[in-house]
Amino acid sequence: MHIAANTGFLILYGRDRGKGAERVKIEVAVFGLVAAFVILGTLITVNAPQLQPAGAKSGLPVLGKAPELAGIKGWLNSEPLTIAGLKGKVVLVDFRTDSCINCIRTLPYLKDWHAKYADQGLVTIGVHTPEFEFEKGYDNVKAAIAKYGIKYAVAQDNDYATWNAFQNRYWPRKYLVDADGNMRYDHIGEGGYAETERAIQSLLAEAGAKVAANMTKVKETTDYRSIGTPELYLGYGFARAPLGNPEGFQPGTVVEYRPAATSQDNTVYLYGSWKNENDRMIAVSDGTVRLMYTAKEVNIVAGGNAGLAILLDGKTLTSENLGSDGALENGTARVTIDAHRLYNIVSTPVYGTHLLEIRAEPGFELYTFTFG
Repeated sequence: MHIAANTGFLILYGRDRGKGAERVKIEVAVFGLVAAFVILGTLITVNAPQLQPAGAKSGLPVLGKAPELAGIKGWLNSEPLTIAGLKGKVVLVDFRTDSCINCIRTLPYLKDWHAKYADQGLVTIGVHTPEFEFEKGYDNVKAAIAKYGIKYAVAQDNDYATWNAFQNRYWPRKYLVDADGNMRYDHIGEGGYAETERAIQSLLAEAGAKVAANMTKVKETTDYRSIGTPELYLGYGFARAPLGNPEGFQPGTVVEYRPAATSQDNTVYLYGSWKNENDRMIAVSDGTVRLMYTAKEVNIVAGGNAGLAILLDGKTLTSENLGSDGALENGTARVTIDAHRLYNIVSTPVYGTHLLEIRAEPGFELYTFTFG
């Protein structure tokens, strides 16, 4: 999260489903002191005062009856669930998609809440509503669950039926449903973790549980104030900004992209032959992607079967700045693309502005850049 300068508002980050999702800023009023960081890393448990005795009424407003989970194509980690069938439980509904970095950054909290409160009556349901076509695959969702160690129920909302029933627009978004099936809490984007956990505790106490007051916190690693590059989408139907090349996007066409005379920061430049698809660009020949960005971490959502060589400021990456999905092979930083998912390709020790160069083999599919 990021505090807007000289205001009493907290800016939270998530993705809005518009013409392709994007990182959006959502302003909500806050009071008192808050940390000016989105936080991710090692879980830490700290003590907080006991909130309420078992059976005490929560101060959360009733926002109406919760919609039913609709049109679910498959369940993972659980038998099929319904809101009606979970009466007597507190239900945390989390809308997410596997390639969304904003969603991934919330997972340490969600996993810890599930571990801490499931025995006290909390049921966590991850509603996986895909942004990209490849995310509809059962095997893709199953692989992500294994990769991130998700133990709670996950529902495949491939046709957006539950998304629309909840009138949702954002990844991630968290709703809390009380033991009587009423919507009591709604949070958009990252951040607000202490507030969300207190809401969970108060609804569990209202339902009769004796709730321990230990709060989950996470070691800080991501500072949005230092990220100078927005999420960047490739593909003519998803892009929010033009390519830097004069050839631009040409729907459904294979284009030979040539070096531009000048370049701008935070703008993607392609070189070589690329096929223009609605949600991605596909390298038809050996291709190059260049981008001047400001951040510490660089992620790509990518697919196909191709090898990548990664350079930063004209030099191959080293063990100090290579992302977690890369490897050093004979002194060259490489990333092997072998599945459709999010890849972490750069991780520098500090925030800064750098020229990224990706040298790709034919078959490389590039959907988005995201930063941390």
